[in-house]
Amino acid sequence: MSKRVLKIGVIFVVLLGALATAYVFTERRAVVEASGTQAPRFEVDPMWPKPLPNHWVLGMTIGVSVDAQDHIWIVHRGASLERMESYSAANPPAAECCSAAPPVLEFDEEGNLLHHWGGPGQGYDWPDSNHGITVDYKGNVWIGGNGRPAPGRPAAAPTTPGAPAPTEGQTAAAPGYFNDNMILKFTQDGKFLMQIGKPGQSKGSNDLENLKGPAKMFVDPKTNELYVADGYGNHRVIVFDADTGKYKRHWGAYGHKPDDTNLGRYNPNDPPAQQFRNPVHCAELSLDGFLYVCDRPNDRIQVFRPDGTFLKEQILYKNTLGDGSVWDIAFSKDPQQKYIFLADGANEQIHILDRESLQVLTSFGDGGRQPGEFYAVHSIASDSKGNIFTTETYRGQRVQKFVNKGLAPVTKQEQGVVWPKTAKSSL
Repeated sequence: MSKRVLKIGVIFVVLLGALATAYVFTERRAVVEASGTQAPRFEVDPMWPKPLPNHWVLGMTIGVSVDAQDHIWIVHRGASLERMESYSAANPPAAECCSAAPPVLEFDEEGNLLHHWGGPGQGYDWPDSNHGITVDYKGNVWIGGNGRPAPGRPAAAPTTPGAPAPTEGQTAAAPGYFNDNMILKFTQDGKFLMQIGKPGQSKGSNDLENLKGPAKMFVDPKTNELYVADGYGNHRVIVFDADTGKYKRHWGAYGHKPDDTNLGRYNPNDPPAQQFRNPVHCAELSLDGFLYVCDRPNDRIQVFRPDGTFLKEQILYKNTLGDGSVWDIAFSKDPQQKYIFLADGANEQIHILDRESLQVLTSFGDGGRQPGEFYAVHSIASDSKGNIFTTETYRGQRVQKFVNKGLAPVTKQEQGVVWPKTAKSSL
């Protein structure tokens, strides 16, 4: 056999292999599409929101909610800004730019800033480190907090060998002290309405009067009950009357009575923990009356009836250590709420789950600072059009909008950054 014939034969075999690979890929994609598996498809809006006025910048952005008018509310921590991010706030000012925006900001769908307020005031205890924002069905605005240091006392580093580092920019305080044991209720223009709990007064996970690092709230419009993921210091879900603040009930993982036993670090090879770890990071009620709880460091969602009866759980990305994989959830806006959107701030993705099975259908996003990428994606909310909004903590410090482009066949598990096909700048 001549060298020329041998070379032609080798090329033929290579081409045949490539065609076979392409055929298998096409067949697999066709099988996926033929299976009827669909999920909402999104594109990031790289021009949302519009620039803030007054040289304002955002710190750790740790809460987002959408109200009945499809206005987007966020809460952030101005105190988390680095020195060079807030030169104009120095005394005397060190430069013309910049300073922290007010803690609470309200945007419209186009990204225009509508209103802003927040911070310490008369009659209430503003959190040392605010955390989570919820606008309820009546239009009231709820805010939690996870600050540890005692007021006026310098924070100390952890002293226990092997103790986990404080999360989300928090510094450790004196042993046993936890400042933010309260949640606050305001009108949409910032008028104070009610406070549940007092700073530094928590007696633990079975205290009926105080919280301990409440991460997020939800108000059930059917019963006017306030569900709290309580959270950073406690290990429970607790329920109050949303008008009076009267205690109703509480529970821990699997519906057990919660306790504050130190479970140590999460180990994916251990049996599932029988209590929540800190933080219990969300508690969201579906339209059909199931409560979904984010047990963030344990990499799981637990599902309950409103009375605390445990129904099921799903462990997701179980080898995620450190900050965990289950940070926050939002539901799709179809009547059945068929999908769950899960913010995963460690793997830097949004996972789209089938709500019935709690299986991941597809995911999008990646680590980074460009539009559509994430640095510690922390909170998530959806509007009436099915768009979703995310915030980022640590040095992420922003809010992003992802536009709902309708249902589409699931063709791949990892979508990467969902950059729009066309993106025009208004500048």
